[in-house]
Amino acid sequence: MKAVKDINDLFDYLPHRYPFLLIDRITELKVGSRAAGYKNVTMNEPFFEGHFPGHPIMPGVLIIEAMAQLAGVLAFETKNTRPKDGRIYYLAGADNARFKRPVLPGDRLDMSTEIMVDRRQLMKFDCKAFVDEEVACSAELLCVERKI
Repeated sequence: MKAVKDINDLFDYLPHRYPFLLIDRITELKVGSRAAGYKNVTMNEPFFEGHFPGHPIMPGVLIIEAMAQLAGVLAFETKNTRPKDGRIYYLAGADNARFKRPVLPGDRLDMSTEIMVDRRQLMKFDCKAFVDEEVACSAELLCVERKI
């Protein structure tokens, strides 16, 4: 399957860089509706050194951040703008976040997001993250567009 957006394309949408770019590829993108993508979680991720030694798991806040980055790409595509245009999306809130299983080194974190609300500068997304088709995390994320 050909990527809709590969890692090099993501640099046009997200200001994040290593070690904070938490998406490797966008596999589906339907402007104004939904997106899907993934992150390959490897043992050399810097957060595993301290979370937790001897029992490494991906921090829940970083799973939320990865889903927010996917939502950000969908927001930029939907609004037809980019950071180079002087715009950025900030994570403004997370509602109903639930963590169902740990994300471990070697897992592929598959994510999906759907637009729930699109009002001018505020967008709300229904986000899910999966490992082996099992829900790892779900949340409703609010993103707000701002000038930079």
